[in-house]
Amino acid sequence: MDKKAAVQQDNLAMRFFMTHRASLTDYAAKVLGDRGQAEDVVQEAWLTLAARSGSAAAEVRAPLGYLRTMVRNLSIDLLRRKAREGRISGGDMDDASQIVADDRPSPETALGARRDLDCVLGVLRTLPERQQVAIEMYRFGGYKLREIADHLQVSVPLVHLLISEGLAVCADRCGLDRGKAK
Repeated sequence: MDKKAAVQQDNLAMRFFMTHRASLTDYAAKVLGDRGQAEDVVQEAWLTLAARSGSAAAEVRAPLGYLRTMVRNLSIDLLRRKAREGRISGGDMDDASQIVADDRPSPETALGARRDLDCVLGVLRTLPERQQVAIEMYRFGGYKLREIADHLQVSVPLVHLLISEGLAVCADRCGLDRGKAK
């Protein structure tokens, strides 16, 4: 085949491909469930066919059927490869990262928590010093009631009373749910 005939054949093949590209992509997308991957598969099928020598490509009697078969086979191969990778690695990391919830609170939640904390700290400043110290040691310092009682030189029941009444005052003045303030 001379050079001019080869160029004409390539032009015909390109027009044929461009005419059927959308339907081939739709077909691959049905198999894969992902249009982006479908477009990649169709391109790969075309490149594979175009890479064949001119005479071998010309021998294909039903080029659309041939391309559809190539697209189907490449799509199935891709699905199998993804399944194999999923078994090895434990799943698709892109999917997993979209499914896993973010541990950070939303900006609205964080802002509300800061406002609540500011309110509670403001109310704490108005409480008697011993009650304020007991609450701060318990809620912010993580001390046990016995440790607070030793520090303040009072009984454990009195520390419990100071903390529970102080937290109730904070919850009432700040409009908080008492379950949150405990």
